[in-house]
Order: sequence, then C-alpha cells, then structure tokens
Amino acid sequence: MTNKNIIVTGTSRGLGLEICRFLLGEGVCVFGISRTKSVDTLSLLEQYPQQYVHFDYDLSDITGLKKGIFAYLSEHQIPVHGLVNNAAISMESLITDVSSAELVNLINVNQIAPMTLTQLAIKNMLLYGTKGSIVHITSITAHKGYAGLALYGSTKGALEAFSKGCAREWGRKGIRSNCVAAGFMETEMTQSMTEEDKQKVYNRSALKEAVSTESVAATVSFLLNEKSKSITGQTIIIDAGII
Repeated sequence: MTNKNIIVTGTSRGLGLEICRFLLGEGVCVFGISRTKSVDTLSLLEQYPQQYVHFDYDLSDITGLKKGIFAYLSEHQIPVHGLVNNAAISMESLITDVSSAELVNLINVNQIAPMTLTQLAIKNMLLYGTKGSIVHITSITAHKGYAGLALYGSTKGALEAFSKGCAREWGRKGIRSNCVAAGFMETEMTQSMTEEDKQKVYNRSALKEAVSTESVAATVSFLLNEKSKSITGQTIIIDAGII
C-alpha cells in the first residue's frame, strides 16, 4: 500500500500510535493528528522523516478543522487516499453524573470532529478523483451494554450510523466507509481499571484475553487498501469473541 497518503487521528498513544506505526511500516505516508507530540511521536518523526507529518491539534476545536492539516494538503496539492478517525475521549461515568459541558465535549470530539474530517477528506478525494477509504474506530460498547459507558458507546453508535450513510452516498465515486468496533485493549484508556475489573471483562470473551492493538491495526490497514475494495458500509467487530 505504498504511495498512499493516510490521515490518522489520535496518533500520540494507544491504538492510534499502533495504527500509525503499522502503516508507516508498510511504506504509507501518514499525516497524524493529536493534541501534543509524545516521545513515541518524536521517535516516529525521526525514524520516518519522509513519510510522517504530524499536526498538533485539539479536535474539540471544531471551527478550526478546515485549517491546519487540510490547508497544508491544499497548499501542497496532496491527495488523500484514506482517513482513520481514531481519536476519542473515553468517559466512564453514570449518565446522571455527567455535566452538560462534559457531554458537549464528548460529542464534539467523538462525533462532530470525525464527521467534519470525513466531509473534508471526501471533498479532497472528489477533487483528485481518488477512490479513497475511510475507517472509523468505534467500540464494542456500541453493541453491548456496559454500566458507565452508555454515553461513550452512544457516540460510537452514532459514528457507525454515519459511516453507513457515507458508504451509500459516495460508493458511486468509489469512496468506501467502514468501521472497526474494537473491544477492550491494554491502552492508556483502560489504565484506570483495576486488574481484577479488566480480567472480568476479558473473561467474557472466547479468547479470555485483551484485544491485540496490532490485530486492530492490521484490520484497519486491510480496509484502507485495494484488497478490501468490495467492502463498504460494514462494521468489523474485533473483541476477542465476546459472547
């Protein structure tokens, strides 16, 4: 999948970092977005100076999304071949305990930002006649009920509905849209959980273990390339077999 330009959000840590590493290893040019550069981000910039471009940006600032990365792409006439909407805010709280401000911020980052980025990416694809692929990272919480994750799961469920609509609207132009609903992984998002609580979650799965971030990254890569050219409007669930 060389000579491709892929935008990935939330690349400073966790799954986004793993996706970024995986794609760079395949020779892809990655345009990463995260609020700040982590030590791992700086390492990738040094290791892949010709392939990796990073933008410091807080996705909660919806009004500024047209600037920054898309202004850069427009100025340098760079076509977008793929977008991975990975960045998200994790919120573990009962619905009665969340303030209006927290809810608005959650929706902005988890729904509005990826929807806006998708709009901008599709416009770029149409400009250059690119048959691109969009992958939204959603969550098993959109399909299974977990106490304290109702609001987080609802934002991911909305993204899945949005993805199906995008697939229907733009399939005629060869633009695909799919979701990867990931289960519980060993990332910074789950660090607040005790080992006992994590194990309870893992024991609900057939494999009795955490979801591999590398497995998710490999699936994302597959959905971005031509080997999956007939797959669109789908949600691929990677949850270690929760039954």
